[in-house]
Amino acid sequence: MEKFKRKLFYLGGFDPRGVRFYHQMYREQAESYARLSGEAVEVSARRSGPASSARWTVANHSAGVETDYEFLRWEDLVGKVWIRNPLLLAWRSIATYGAHARHMQFLRMRKLRPGPVITILYPPLLGVLIPLALALIPALLLSLLMPFWAAALIGIGISALFSGRLLDKLIVPWLLRFMAYNHSVAADGPGAEMDARLDQFAARIAEEMDGPWDEVVFASHSNGTIYAMSVLRRLFELRGDRPLPANFTVLTLGQVVPVIALRKDARWYHADLKALDDKPFRLVDFSAPPDGAAYHGVHPIRLVSDRCAARVDLLSPRFHLFYDPENYHGGWSNKYEAHFDYLRVGDRLSPVDYVSLTAGRRTIDEAIAQFRTIP
Repeated sequence: MEKFKRKLFYLGGFDPRGVRFYHQMYREQAESYARLSGEAVEVSARRSGPASSARWTVANHSAGVETDYEFLRWEDLVGKVWIRNPLLLAWRSIATYGAHARHMQFLRMRKLRPGPVITILYPPLLGVLIPLALALIPALLLSLLMPFWAAALIGIGISALFSGRLLDKLIVPWLLRFMAYNHSVAADGPGAEMDARLDQFAARIAEEMDGPWDEVVFASHSNGTIYAMSVLRRLFELRGDRPLPANFTVLTLGQVVPVIALRKDARWYHADLKALDDKPFRLVDFSAPPDGAAYHGVHPIRLVSDRCAARVDLLSPRFHLFYDPENYHGGWSNKYEAHFDYLRVGDRLSPVDYVSLTAGRRTIDEAIAQFRTIP
């Protein structure tokens, strides 16, 4: 059997955990895939790659597939802006939501998908109400037994002890960091270091995309889907008059492009998207309707333009078909985990789960064709 060779570039989201976490996660999911499929899949150790990347090899010995996996790294830049002090996070959130109130097109966002509007707005609300309630309710009850000043101090202590844990469970701090970061990016652009990194990523893809590959995939997840559009614009500039290869696919998972594209002041990003409206390329998006942090069915180019030359599929991964109910990530407290299900294998294999797409022998178009046959 002739070997099927795939080149995969992966651009992750706003996450300081970086390549070690994601390499281990991929290994674990590949083990699940191998168990469910009966195929022998081996994931190599990671090694340093060029241009701020890390690489590993995914060998599916049963299907005759070899995937050269290249992880495009920017977790070092995330770490520089990751707000750890809760008081500083609260202060930054005030400025962030003030700017969103002035510049975010919330009505248009709501017409696209109401879920992300709720996801954006509930963190500051809960960030105020939960500490206040945990302080005020005990203070009022205890004030029946002791002076109010003593009851208030105890209430504040109870709030300080428990509110952080509850807010973490509801992923409020993570969402506040996400919104604060994207506010600064919308207003001021990615910054010199991230711009240089995006240039590196585009150059790496351009260097490899005409190589001896049966399939070339540029995958991105979460916040990475925002930057994927900017990388793609750079890629077309590097290619000049040469079209992208027919075997090249842009794959977005849990896309959040509107978080920046619907900011009226993000003119730099509008220009990136507009530059793609006459470019022919293949784009496949998997975003789940229950995922309140993603925009299912939203065409990123049409956010700024009435035309689009790309061939685009906007699909739901239909996680509920492939997970047993007790393992399906639902509800507010599971919102963070649900946003990572795009990178996981469920209790049953899907033709379009991430490991099937990256370690299996089917091309993305072949996998989608099979996926569409599922009732």
